[in-house]
Amino acid sequence: MKPASFVFNLDDTAREAVAAYARDRGWDFSDLPYGYWKISAPKLTLAAYHSGKFVVQGGNAQEFVTFTLEPQILQTFSAVTADSSGGLAEIDDTPHGGIDESGKGDFFGPLVIAGVCTDKTTAPLLAAAGVCDSKMIGSPARIRQIAARIREVAGSGIAVVTLRPETYNRLYTQFGNLNRLLAWGHARVIEDLLEKNPECPRMLSDKFGNESLIRRALMERGRKIVMQQHVRAESDVAVAAASILARDQFLRIMEKLSAEAGITLPRGAGPQVRTAAAGLLREHDREWLSRFVKTHFKTFNEL
Repeated sequence: MKPASFVFNLDDTAREAVAAYARDRGWDFSDLPYGYWKISAPKLTLAAYHSGKFVVQGGNAQEFVTFTLEPQILQTFSAVTADSSGGLAEIDDTPHGGIDESGKGDFFGPLVIAGVCTDKTTAPLLAAAGVCDSKMIGSPARIRQIAARIREVAGSGIAVVTLRPETYNRLYTQFGNLNRLLAWGHARVIEDLLEKNPECPRMLSDKFGNESLIRRALMERGRKIVMQQHVRAESDVAVAAASILARDQFLRIMEKLSAEAGITLPRGAGPQVRTAAAGLLREHDREWLSRFVKTHFKTFNEL
């Protein structure tokens, strides 16, 4: 069962940071006897006492502690681990690699595929550094911080393939669909990892298509390895670390592309993305825009 209650000691700075986080999200504040405030949110109650004691309770308590309070506010990590709702499961410290990507659902920007090899030495260190599914980390600064620690801990056990939009669009035309392109990218990352870590016995990734696509891409290079695809593979520490490296590189390239475009390019594929792309297209032509976007998205042809 999930722990329903957590107790911390907060200084004034940390307490104000929690309050600011809650205010930004419109959570309800109320008076608390012998305390500063009580905050109520869906399945979550936060209580800050004059003594410095801070209590987190409710069905979402573990998620708040694991993905917000510790990594973003306190920047310290306890022994609490998250469940399969988005964090780490029981840590697998047997030698293996994890692969994940960032940017495949974003109209602007690159596709980045990363891989990390872990073992009994590095897996616990990465978990202690706050490694979890990158989608659970809202702060780009925190992504960058954890990514730096992953590089320090994993050393040669990392590989990153970056496809900026122009390269991505050319390869997408060549492969004909996203799953084949992803399989090729995953195979490239696995090849790089095996070159530096030839004893790594297996690779794990999130399930995105037919596993045989990756196997076929590897066999063309004479590579043989146990390849596994799981739903919610980001609960594995190696895959989670790969997801953070991929996200970090994606954000770095987005900064460079934004500077080239002259605007801050929005992430995702929502209305704000369409608005930004339409504004750029009014000033430039179709070929210029294709340097910044994935042209097989429906938005491109509609614009």
